[in-house]
Amino acid sequence: MRLTILGGGGFRVPLVYGALLRDRAEGRVTRLTLYDLDPARLAAIARVLKDQAAHVEDAPEVTVTTDLDEALRGADFVFSAIRVGGLAGRAADERIALAEGVLGQETVGAGGIAYGLRTVPVAVDIARRVARLAPDAWVINFTNPAGLVTEAMSRHLGERVIGICDSPVGLARRVARTLGVADPAAARIDYVGLNHLGWLRGLYVDDRDVLPQLFADDARLTSFEEGRLFGADWLRSLGSVPNEYLHYYYFNREAVAAYQQAEQTRGAFLHDQQARFYDALAAGAAPGAGQGAPGAAWDAWDRTRAEREATYMAENREAAGAGERAADDLASGGYEYVALALMRAVARDESTTLILNVRNGGRAHPEGGRVLDVLDETAVVEVPCQVDATGAHPLAVSQLTGHEAGLVAAVKAVERCVLAAGESGSRREAVKAFALHPLVDSVQVARRLLEGYRGAHPGLGYLRKD
Repeated sequence: MRLTILGGGGFRVPLVYGALLRDRAEGRVTRLTLYDLDPARLAAIARVLKDQAAHVEDAPEVTVTTDLDEALRGADFVFSAIRVGGLAGRAADERIALAEGVLGQETVGAGGIAYGLRTVPVAVDIARRVARLAPDAWVINFTNPAGLVTEAMSRHLGERVIGICDSPVGLARRVARTLGVADPAAARIDYVGLNHLGWLRGLYVDDRDVLPQLFADDARLTSFEEGRLFGADWLRSLGSVPNEYLHYYYFNREAVAAYQQAEQTRGAFLHDQQARFYDALAAGAAPGAGQGAPGAAWDAWDRTRAEREATYMAENREAAGAGERAADDLASGGYEYVALALMRAVARDESTTLILNVRNGGRAHPEGGRVLDVLDETAVVEVPCQVDATGAHPLAVSQLTGHEAGLVAAVKAVERCVLAAGESGSRREAVKAFALHPLVDSVQVARRLLEGYRGAHPGLGYLRKD
């Protein structure tokens, strides 16, 4: 089986390859094609993968290319993890938003809109090429903003594109561990929302919801990442456990202040950190290791990864007084395992349940209706799905009500404006996307944001029509 990774020079590609190396079952991936626009980054990641596979028999064969059509032809699965504008673009997104006093995070608020506006046209082009060159391939999208990009691609690929994210999996795993659930994989998870905008509303063991036990115990409630971020009192008020990204909504003022006071934004930190890593490998040496030392590329990558994960959402934890990330929260088991489980389920008809980004209705829904009543059938939502050889089929979840339903509907309306702007080139739709977002408080700010982003990103030059 052949897997193509778009964004194959990206820093997290070794996580996916590591999961492939551990998969020894029949029908596994035997050929991996890495596609990227940057040949130097491709060469660096290829070195890391070579170190990874040094002592593994029958490791998947790795090829690299800067030709997108070549990368797509013959692929069984296409894993999309592109970053349009690179980390320099992310840093600019953060800086421009913070100058206006609003959040610039890459998937939430103004930063997420800017990232979506420059990513959607590229993702749509990829979807059209997949439909033409690899019509039987399944596309697994991890490109952020994941739900928005998945919905853009689904307009051309239908249900053959599925979005993934490791945040809901991590949340459910932490809550199950906190509650002492013996077999978390056997628990039924009631999680519902959009990507980076969802809530864990139930955790069922033998058809009994054990989540209320969490709210009854202060020690348990504040012993894991989300409990420390949101606080016991707020979680009890909600009666659910929000995805960590909702900290940007519930504690927006504190989060923005923490980002403004930080020495570097997250994007700037990652840009500098990864530049050092790639530059060192391009020069023929790995940081902290001798020239050509066996395993040096892998060791350098692993040290860089550990630093990256330890500093994840550091500003939010500081604003909440949550302290350092717990060792359990740094454990591996993220999106690469979701991707592998998804591929195995589809390729081998090994039925499994995963939280995925899929269409809200249509053929994939078992009853032909909508999963969330508050959204239309074509909206991409993030919910538990049963996955088999025919694709991902959303499972029934509790319906959103009150502020949750309102927030999801509002953010989906913003996403639709981004999609409209990406399709038509309309500046008016782009301004509307910024202005309607719950974390942008003025139409005038929205207009200045768009002009600031257009000045920083040549890729937004297509937004000319009023």
